[in-house]
Amino acid sequence: MRQLTLDGPDACSWRDAPDPTIAGPGQALVRPIAVACCDLDVAVSQGRLPMPPGHAVGHEGIAEVIDVGSNVAGVCIGDRVVVPFQLNCGTCAACRRGVTGSCASLPLMAMYGMAPLAGLDGGGFMADVILVPYADAMLIPFPSGVDPVAIASMSDNIPDGWRAVGPYAQELAGLDAADRRVLVMGRLSIGLYAAAFGVALGATVDYVDTDPHRLAAAEKLGAVAHDRPKPDKGWDPYPVTVHTTADAGVLAATLRATWPDGVCTDTGIYLGAVEMPMLPMYTRGVRFVTGRVNARAVIPEILELLSRTGDLAPVVERVVPWDEAAEVWPTMTGKTVYTR
Repeated sequence: MRQLTLDGPDACSWRDAPDPTIAGPGQALVRPIAVACCDLDVAVSQGRLPMPPGHAVGHEGIAEVIDVGSNVAGVCIGDRVVVPFQLNCGTCAACRRGVTGSCASLPLMAMYGMAPLAGLDGGGFMADVILVPYADAMLIPFPSGVDPVAIASMSDNIPDGWRAVGPYAQELAGLDAADRRVLVMGRLSIGLYAAAFGVALGATVDYVDTDPHRLAAAEKLGAVAHDRPKPDKGWDPYPVTVHTTADAGVLAATLRATWPDGVCTDTGIYLGAVEMPMLPMYTRGVRFVTGRVNARAVIPEILELLSRTGDLAPVVERVVPWDEAAEVWPTMTGKTVYTR
């Protein structure tokens, strides 16, 4: 089979690789039909996240089941499914409590498409076929009427946006309408997904970014777009704030904009130490949340919400034919989906 491989920060190529085969009764083979770039993939292509060459790319996507092991009961050949980017068994103590990103049956950070960061490399989604080691635990069918392109990031970035807002739905619902507000400091797609979920949960969402395409997308999603942060004293504090820029200065401003006993979720990856205003956070009771998303655990809830409200298609910047991926992948600037 062919798989797309990172040759360097500005080059990719299709390479031949052995065809994966089912080696256990609980496994499945799937054929990717819509694969999205993650925000980290864009950071690699722009040189902001140095990554050694030579690994298969892609870890967000929708696929069709083409073969299943004898014990697989949750999916059938022909089903269209979401494939979470993190490998997980579904039965260990960690998986049972919803921490599917830290499955105890596998090395920490077992995942697809990011071999240099992975404890166990599952291969890349930009391939003819993917092996899913725990089919019933991992694969999630989705309704036939859902556009695969719109939810191609359901493997990772969409859940990452959800976990910044979704866990606080009841808190927001219990507030007066005027206080039901969310601030999102955006960069690339995760902030847009967080904004979309805030709107879907009935909050007024202020979305801050510098990119015209993302600002326009935020407005299409129902958020109020701002092309620059207000001065520190210009923000009325928010019960829920979301920071996605990986800029320590913007993080500090976001924390200041979080109201007493509010919550600030940071989805960024920082390569160095970050200074935190711990005393002001302590005295104001600000909750700060960081860490990897447990994608598999929250995907069903997200799909259920989207079946009732919300369209994530405005986040997608570009749709590219599969065979053009080698040329386009190194040039990505935003959410790009590859289809076949």
